[in-house]
Amino acid sequence: MKILVTGGAGFIGSNFVRLLLGKYPDYEIINLDKLTYAGNLDNLKDVEGNENYRFVQGDICDPEVVDKVMEGVDAVVNFAAESHVDRSIGGPADFIQTDVYGTYVLCESARQHGVGRYVQISTDEVYGSISDGSFVEADKLDPSSPYSASKAGGDMQVMAYHTTFGLPTIITRSSNNFGPYQYPEKLIPLFITNAMENQPLPLYGDGSNVRDWIYVVDNCEAIDVVLHQGEVGQIYNIGGGNERSNLFITEKILEALGKPADLVKPVSDRLGHDWRYSIDCSKVKTLGWQPSHSFEGALQETIDWYVNNRWWWEKIKSGEFADYYRQQYEK
Repeated sequence: MKILVTGGAGFIGSNFVRLLLGKYPDYEIINLDKLTYAGNLDNLKDVEGNENYRFVQGDICDPEVVDKVMEGVDAVVNFAAESHVDRSIGGPADFIQTDVYGTYVLCESARQHGVGRYVQISTDEVYGSISDGSFVEADKLDPSSPYSASKAGGDMQVMAYHTTFGLPTIITRSSNNFGPYQYPEKLIPLFITNAMENQPLPLYGDGSNVRDWIYVVDNCEAIDVVLHQGEVGQIYNIGGGNERSNLFITEKILEALGKPADLVKPVSDRLGHDWRYSIDCSKVKTLGWQPSHSFEGALQETIDWYVNNRWWWEKIKSGEFADYYRQQYEK
């Protein structure tokens, strides 16, 4: 089987590539990634010599590049996206270009090449915030940030290509991922690495915002199940069942690293900050998937990984990220 993974040098994508190569030694994996700031070939240094793996640097918004790598592909799994809410507030254009137009380019090329299955990786943020209960796949979309709106737009392109052209599509919408190789602008890796360096932990508002957290390996295993067993034309929510407040996460990280509470620095809340995300994952569980990691165990594994892999994140935080961090969090 020949699988095109787009955005495979990013956080979730690289973990998925590693999973496929380890689980299916006869599969051919092509990784198409533009290598923007969050794309990092260090994420896949351990598999770059695998004879069944090929990396292609390119943009999903470039039809010529996409058509070349799409040749002979059996399935597409699209992780490529601009994904940081804060950056989308400061500059929505890149998000619309990649998450909507890029998705269109992929769908059109997949249609032209007769690809057998197209899996779109989306997010629970497209549903918006919910005070009580949990969203199911049929609920209406109500995105509140330029990021979540762009992902919703991409989802609609995918659904339209299935309905209109019969493209065999599936969409997954996952909750907040965490784990190894996550770019340190997101809450958990930012707070772990800042605490390790005795730097302030910039906590939005009072820290009461709630997210459902899933260990990245569990999400990748669910995507693998959906890729092979999911029903074409369907949407699958993927969550860890671990609803925690940002303050709770912050306190657990400080406790695990033996750092003082006064490292926490409350900052002005984010514009349009959703209070709570929650998704019902009953549907994907009918395919036989269950998360295999506890939240507490996975968080400790994640902390240990960042402690033991300073080589990976120190050069990131001393580069482009350093300027962005100062602009966003040291106001």
